[in-house]
Amino acid sequence: MTNLAKQREIAAKVLKVGKNRVWLDPAATEDLTEAITRENIRDLIEEGAIKKKDKTGVSRGRARKLAMKKVVGRRKRQGSRKGAKGARGGKKRRWITKIRALRRRLKELKDDGEIDKTIYHLLYRRAKGGQIRNLSHLNDIIATYKKEEV
Repeated sequence: MTNLAKQREIAAKVLKVGKNRVWLDPAATEDLTEAITRENIRDLIEEGAIKKKDKTGVSRGRARKLAMKKVVGRRKRQGSRKGAKGARGGKKRRWITKIRALRRRLKELKDDGEIDKTIYHLLYRRAKGGQIRNLSHLNDIIATYKKEEV
């Protein structure tokens, strides 16, 4: 095997890349050994005996795979979380979800006739003021109102 280190070095300078990114054709070894000037190297580049290798980048394949899993809803549990509770979900979004559920339940109860409009309005205002924590708390409050009626 002939030593083509000098040819590789010249080719790297001509191609404006590092030595490791220069590809020398194994079939054209005789032509490469004779090439000692930059002009000879340029001719071999035109012939295709010397080529510039592509840069090797970092593959995004693994990142895409993880992203797809997160889209489905995986890898989101406690050990994978960064940021505070409010930073991830948002206080306003949590409030909107809660108040909509409470108002929906109140409307159902009023339409079914389980509560009258005065109690409905009272509970509606309490929900708006943040006095009712969740649906089970609302149901407990309604149960106490029903006990008082009896």
